[in-house]
Amino acid sequence: MDRTGVIHGRFQVLHNGHMEYLLEGKKRCEHLIIGICNPDMTWSKYSAANPHRSAAKSNPLTYFERFQMLQGAFLEQGIKLEEFDIVPFPINFPEMLHNYVPMDAKFYMTIYDSWSLEKKEKLEALGCDIDVMWQRRNEEKITSGTEVRRLIAEKLPWKQLVPEFVYNYIRSNHIDERIEAMFHSCVDK
Repeated sequence: MDRTGVIHGRFQVLHNGHMEYLLEGKKRCEHLIIGICNPDMTWSKYSAANPHRSAAKSNPLTYFERFQMLQGAFLEQGIKLEEFDIVPFPINFPEMLHNYVPMDAKFYMTIYDSWSLEKKEKLEALGCDIDVMWQRRNEEKITSGTEVRRLIAEKLPWKQLVPEFVYNYIRSNHIDERIEAMFHSCVDK
């Protein structure tokens, strides 16, 4: 078991596929540092490997909202606060990562597509010790943030795709209404 592990994602909306990934990372280390990519839109960059990830409608949640959802979902799983941290993770500016995570930690990843491979290359270029927990095809994902946001926006059932805490958080903070409005505006700023 590693002492410290680092794992990352946008978590735009935190869903059960993310939880599978996060919990597997937590099993492999004593202390997990969860990095939130694109903490705000100024830290986002276009990538041909995953062009939609930098669009405004693909990023409806603030860093703080994602932080709260991650923390709440982990606590809901019985993971203690002292066993994890949540930090910004500027994957688009990898030269800044040392400001947020210990570079001598184990970096956990999964590989699904060319964007996953691009991120792996960025981390390897920094000398990060990477553990690819699994490699699957995109079609094998439990779900995606894109799918959850679409279901929310179209007022279709989505509760089964997210942790209970996340569902309640989104509904009680009216984030579902924001997602619906952004989805239907079709304006990427």
